[in-house]
Amino acid sequence: MTMQATRDWHVGARHLAWKALDTTVAGLSEAEAADRLVRFGPNALPVSAGRHPALRFLAHFNNALIYFLFAAAAAALALGHEVDAGVILAVVLVNALVGFVQEGKAERALEAIRALISPRAAALRDGLRTSVSVDALVPGDVVMLEAGERVPADLRLVRARGLLIDEALLTGESVAASKDDGERNDVGLARNAALGDRSNMTFSGTMVAAGQGVGIVVETGVGTQIGRIARLLQNLGTTSTPLLRQIDAFARKFTLIVGVATVLLFVFAVYVRAYAWPDALIAVVALAVGVIPEGLPAVITITMAIGVRRMAARNAVIRKLPAVETLGATSVICTDKTGTLTRGEMTAARIVIPDHELTVTGAGYAPEGRLEAGIDDDDAAAIAAAMPLLESGLLSNDAELRQKTGRWSVLGDPMEGALIALAGKAGLDAAHVRAEWPRVDEIPFDAAHRYMASLHRGPAGAHAIFIKGAPEALFAMVAGPFDRAKWDAAIARAAEGGERVLAFGVKRLGALQDAGSTARLTNAALTDVQFLGLVGFIDPPRPEAVAAIAECRSAGIAVKMITGDHAATALAIARQIELADDPRGVTGAELDEITDIDLQALVQRVSVFARTSPEHKLRIVRALQIDGAVVAMTGDGVNDAPSLKASDVGIAMGNKGTEAAKEAADIVLLDDNFASIVAAVHEGRTVYDNIRKVIVWTLATNGGETLAVVLAIVVGFQLPLTATQILWTNLLLASTLGLALAFEPSEPGIMGRAPRPVASPLLSGHLAWRVCLTSAILASIILGMSFWAATNGRDLATARTMVVNMIMVTGIIHLFNVRYTYGTSMTWRGALGTPAVLASIAIIFAAQAMFTYAPFMQDLFDSRALSFWDWAAIFYVSVGLFIIMEAEKLWNRRRYKRELTRHRYMVEKIARHAT
Repeated sequence: MTMQATRDWHVGARHLAWKALDTTVAGLSEAEAADRLVRFGPNALPVSAGRHPALRFLAHFNNALIYFLFAAAAAALALGHEVDAGVILAVVLVNALVGFVQEGKAERALEAIRALISPRAAALRDGLRTSVSVDALVPGDVVMLEAGERVPADLRLVRARGLLIDEALLTGESVAASKDDGERNDVGLARNAALGDRSNMTFSGTMVAAGQGVGIVVETGVGTQIGRIARLLQNLGTTSTPLLRQIDAFARKFTLIVGVATVLLFVFAVYVRAYAWPDALIAVVALAVGVIPEGLPAVITITMAIGVRRMAARNAVIRKLPAVETLGATSVICTDKTGTLTRGEMTAARIVIPDHELTVTGAGYAPEGRLEAGIDDDDAAAIAAAMPLLESGLLSNDAELRQKTGRWSVLGDPMEGALIALAGKAGLDAAHVRAEWPRVDEIPFDAAHRYMASLHRGPAGAHAIFIKGAPEALFAMVAGPFDRAKWDAAIARAAEGGERVLAFGVKRLGALQDAGSTARLTNAALTDVQFLGLVGFIDPPRPEAVAAIAECRSAGIAVKMITGDHAATALAIARQIELADDPRGVTGAELDEITDIDLQALVQRVSVFARTSPEHKLRIVRALQIDGAVVAMTGDGVNDAPSLKASDVGIAMGNKGTEAAKEAADIVLLDDNFASIVAAVHEGRTVYDNIRKVIVWTLATNGGETLAVVLAIVVGFQLPLTATQILWTNLLLASTLGLALAFEPSEPGIMGRAPRPVASPLLSGHLAWRVCLTSAILASIILGMSFWAATNGRDLATARTMVVNMIMVTGIIHLFNVRYTYGTSMTWRGALGTPAVLASIAIIFAAQAMFTYAPFMQDLFDSRALSFWDWAAIFYVSVGLFIIMEAEKLWNRRRYKRELTRHRYMVEKIARHAT
C-alpha cells in the first residue's frame, strides 16, 4: 500500500480513497491497525521539548543595560554603598522575573491545540463498531461521527446525513459548513478548492454541529490540517518587540559612552589635576552610579503594568507585557471579520416576494425593528403579502430565541434564529404560529439536496409542506410559469451586498391521507411548489467598529480584513465600514498564484483577503513586516495561532476564541470587539509616550548633575557635591519623580499622529536636543549656585546643601515641563499635576527637610540648615528655569503643529463619515 503524505483527499471519487487507503466498509483488522500505528505513528501532535526553566530565567540577564547595572552594583559595593547596590540588584531581579513568567507561549499554544482532540472515537475494526483511543486511529480506519463530537482526524466522507460541521476554528466562518458524501455526483472536488469549500471532508478538531456521518481516516497527527498549524507554530521563533530592540540598542551605546568617559575622567583627574587616586576613584564611580539610569527597567515595567491595568478596563487583557508598548507602534491591524468587525449575529436584511421588496431594520436576534417597503409601495400591503413567507420561515425552523440579562441569543442555527427575529418584527408570535401548525414530519437540511422541508397540520385539518433552502433547489420544485431571470437578478443584487440568500416555498395539501407518500417528503412529493420569495441575511457591522476604523485611518493605521468568508460578503462589509476609500479584495486561491515578492506589493494595495488558510495569513503578516510594518493580528481559531504568534502583537478573541489562539496571542479581547483594539492602541501610544518622558527626564536630570561635577574636575574647582550626596539625589529622584511619570494620562491629539517608524530611535533628534539643552542648563545652575553661595559667605557644606536642594527643585520643575511633550505646562491642569506627581513632590519635600535640618542626616551627608534667603535664592532660580524651558517648548510646538497639518484633512473627513 502506498499513501502520499498530506494528499489532496478531496479530489477524485470516493472509491479512489478506499483503494488508496487499502480499506473496506468493514474497516481495518486489529492486526492491520496495529501495523499501521507502528508505521505512521500515533494520531497525536508532537510535544516539543522546551528550554529548561533555569536557562529561560538566566536568558533575561543577557542584556547590555543589565550588564551595566551589575557593574554599577559592583562599584557601589566597592565604595561601601550597600543600599544603592541592593536597589540596583532588586531592579535587575524583578525585570528578569517578569520576563520569565511571560515566556513559554509557544509550548502552551501547542498544548491547547492538542486538547482539542477528543480522547475516544467510534471506529469499525473487523466489521464491529469499537471505541478506539484517538491516539490509536490510523489512515484507513472507518470512523462514525455524531452531533456534539469533535472530529478525531481528517476524514474523507463516505456517508453524510444532515451533517453540519462547525469549522470556525479553521476557516473563520460563522455558519456551520454542510457536508456531502458525494453520493449523487461522486467525482470529487477541484484540487484548488479552499478549505471551507471541501464539502466531502471533515477535519480534526472541528465540531459536529448536527447530523451524522461516516468517513475514512486519511490523515492523522501532524498530517492533519490542525497538525500543519502545529508545525507552523513550532517553526516560528520568538520575536522581540520594537521597544525591547530600542532599549537594547540604547543600552549598548550608553554603556560604551559612559564607560569611555569614566576612564578618561579618572585619568584626567589623577594625572592632570593631581587628585589622589582613591579620591578620584570615589568621585568617578559615584558619577557613574549617578548617571546610570538604574531605575529605568523598573520604571518601564511599571509604566507598562499601568498600561495593562488601563487596557483591562477597556476589555483588553495583556498576556505579554511588552505588547502594551508595541501596540503604540502598530501601523497595520489585520483583523478577522465575523464577530470582530461584525456583530457575529445573522440578521435578515431584505425580503423579496413576487410583487414587493422590503428592507428590514434592526440588527441581531432581538425581534425589534420594522419591515419597510419601497418609496412607491405600501408598507401594510407589502407586509401582508410577505406573511406566507414569514410563516414558512417560522415553521421550517428548529431554532429558538432566548433572552437573558437583556441580550437575545439563538439556540440552534443562526440563520433560523434570524428568521424568528424577522417574524417577530412583522408582529408574528413564533409560539402561536407553531402551535397552530404542529409539525407532522420533516426532512432535515442536507448538503445532498440543499433544502429543509417540514410537513404541518393546520387549521381545519389542512396540511402544508413548508420548504426553505438554496434558491436553485427550490427553483427546481416550481411548476408552471416562473420568471427565473427576475429571481436570478434579485440573488445577484443580494450577493453584491454580501448577503447570504435563502429561498422559501410552500405546497398546500388537503387532509393527511391526501398527502400520499409525503410523510417521507420525497422529491415526488416536492413538486408543484408555490415559490414564496427570498430572504437575504447579513452579519451587520458593529456600530462602534465603524468609528474605530475611522480613528485608525486618522491615526495613519491601515486595517486589513483577513477572513475565511466569501469575497463578496467580505467586500460588502469592507465598504459599509469604510475600510478603505475603494476596498479591493483577493482570495486565498489567488494568493497561491502569487510569489512572496509580488505579495509584498499586493498587501499594500489590498484591504480584504477572503477564503484564506493559515499559510495565507502567515504569508500576509510576513509580507507586511518585510516592508517595515508593525503588525497587530487578530484571530479566534486554531487556524489563526501561527499568524498570531508571528505578528508583532497577537490579539485573540476572549468570547469565541479557542484556547490555542489565546495561548498564542499577546492580548485577549474580552468583548471580541474591534473598537477595543483601537482603545488598546491608544493606551499603547500613551505607554510609549510615558516611557520616553521617563527617559528624557532621567537622562537630563542625571546628566545635568554629572556634567556639573565633570566641569568642576576639569576646571579644577571644588566639587559642588560629595559622592554620598550624589548617590542620595540619584536614589531619591529616581524612586519618586521618575516613577510618577509612569502614571501620566494621554496627551491631547495622541491618535492624530502617524505611527512612529519602527527604525526610529528611542530618543528622537528633538528629544535628544532637549536632553542636552536641559543638562547644560541644570549644570550651569548647579555650578552657578555653588559659586553664588561661596561668594556670599556660605561655607562649603552649606553651599553643597543648597546645591542638593537646588537639584531636587530643578528635578520637579523639569518634571512639570516633561509631562507635556507637545503642549504647554502653563495651564491649570498642568499646575495641578496628577496624584502620583503630587505624592512624589510631597515625599521629596519631606525627605529634603530631613536632609537639611535633621541632625542625624547632617552627620550622614555633611549637610547644613538653610536660611530664608537661601531658600529665596533657590526659588528665584527655579522660576527662571521654568520660564526658559517653557519658552523652548513653545518654539518647538509650532513645528509640531506643522507636522499635524498634513493629517488634518483626513481626520476631519473620516470624523464626518463616522458621525
